[in-house]
Amino acid sequence: MSYAPSEAILPKKRIFAYYGNPHSKKMGILGKYPKEEMLQRLDKEIKNWEKADPATPIQPALHLVAISAQGAPGKDGGYRLRMSDKTIKKIIKWGDEHKAIVFLDIQRGHANLKGEMEYLEKYLKLPFVHLGIDPEFSMVTGAKPGTKIGSYDAADVNQAVQFLSRIAKENNLPPKVLVVHRFTQGMIKNYKNIKLDPNVQIVMDMDGWGPPVLKKDSYKAYIEKEPVQYTGFKLFYDNDFRKPGSRIMTPEEVLALTPKPMYIQYQ
Repeated sequence: MSYAPSEAILPKKRIFAYYGNPHSKKMGILGKYPKEEMLQRLDKEIKNWEKADPATPIQPALHLVAISAQGAPGKDGGYRLRMSDKTIKKIIKWGDEHKAIVFLDIQRGHANLKGEMEYLEKYLKLPFVHLGIDPEFSMVTGAKPGTKIGSYDAADVNQAVQFLSRIAKENNLPPKVLVVHRFTQGMIKNYKNIKLDPNVQIVMDMDGWGPPVLKKDSYKAYIEKEPVQYTGFKLFYDNDFRKPGSRIMTPEEVLALTPKPMYIQYQ
């Protein structure tokens, strides 16, 4: 692996990520098109954002759902599917070749967050690989993933922060980025107890889809009013058009939000 960022990414650069899984056209843009076409689309979209904010350089990113929540329990009752080493290495290689950082996202289902992070630890030791955790599929109630919206407590987020901080320190790496997805009040409990760490940059990512007015309201209610550190915003090439008359927001509209999102994700 040759791509090795040597310093903290935020807030010097805005992270711009394509999200999904190469085995699924439905999970997001990352898997919807063949590799070359997907990367061309990524580069083209980045130009739109550079035009909207020429002062902030962009760090390209590939955001892989590395552990995907499932409707069936599986062999160990975890209600999640871990991607193979082959799949994860493939996306890391794409990132390395494209000078893109890579996020590995965990949808834990019923599995233990610690165990899933440990499964990914060998990859997180690379300087350009970072972590995402998705409360939507953290089924603390024991419900089946996809039937209810799950949640994480601040204690869970702190566990992920400490895990990443240890990896950064032990391997002498620049700060790790932790993306935490959120689109409802209940998805993150006790946000005030989330502890900042110099080796980790926490991004609270507004992850809901729908018309612009709804997305702006969600950002205000859950991201702006419950600040942690940095903020993110997610756009959906398909779902943002699902309601009649709805559309995808422009870079200019997203950058007019306060605080300005420093992590942008397209699904």
